[in-house]
Amino acid sequence: MSDLGLGIDAGGTQTRWALADAAGAIVAEGSVGGMSATQMNSTAGRDAVRGIFAMLATQVLAAGQPVRACAGLTGFDGASMQATQLLAEVLKIAPASISVRSDVEIAYLDSFAPGQGYLVYAGTGSIAAWIDADGQFHRAGGRGVTLDDGGGGFWIAREAMRHIWRREDEQPGAWQQSAMARAVFGQIGGSDWALSRQFIYGQDRGAIGSLALAVAASADADPVARSILDNAGRELARIALALVGRYGARPIVLGGRAAQLHPLIAQSMRAALPADLSLTQRHTLAHHAAARIALHSPH
Repeated sequence: MSDLGLGIDAGGTQTRWALADAAGAIVAEGSVGGMSATQMNSTAGRDAVRGIFAMLATQVLAAGQPVRACAGLTGFDGASMQATQLLAEVLKIAPASISVRSDVEIAYLDSFAPGQGYLVYAGTGSIAAWIDADGQFHRAGGRGVTLDDGGGGFWIAREAMRHIWRREDEQPGAWQQSAMARAVFGQIGGSDWALSRQFIYGQDRGAIGSLALAVAASADADPVARSILDNAGRELARIALALVGRYGARPIVLGGRAAQLHPLIAQSMRAALPADLSLTQRHTLAHHAAARIALHSPH
């Protein structure tokens, strides 16, 4: 196979890759651990990213040698060329053949042509994005899990843990009567505070965000879990409406793995939006889109 384009979608929980041929067909794909462009700001973080890229390159090169690559990295602000250099080294292609951009920009282009609509993306974090007809990127939210990222997987996990431990303060052992708490503690490995503390303060944001899976799994049996997911949908509607307020009404696409955790999230978001605004939920395959973008990048 020749003229292969490599697409990379790097998020906090998982880094997915795909190879596309000249016709745009996906010929191979896979995944490695999660990462963030913000890790490039420290020596330890760069070493971790280098390790992720090395594992990715091993998988990719076993399937084929790409001639160009397009990578969407969570947390990427366009300022650093280090990620490009690291990828070039492990993939054995020239840095000029690699395009690195925000993961949200890739996801947007997988959903809309520039100017068409708004993307609300809920992964580990959350953001609403619009690329206008001139190619300018506009956003609402996406400020990081410490500050906000309402409605994303980390936010859902944090809301659940906050509720569980406040309830335990009031009534120790109450977790045994909560389907959500039992599911969360089952994922952590136990109900002891030391385990929760180690998990929340000793894991990366992607691992913490994965607790949202336990919240979603318990939602049909636990009203608190349902309330958290309902509020997640409202948070996602809020950032969508921020862009609508600034730039006018346009169709909205809801994407990202956290948005697919439970139907309540999209239902709640729909209910919080004006009835005349179009909302479509889409299973975005950003690594596929990035592979096709790579083939059409200047070289």
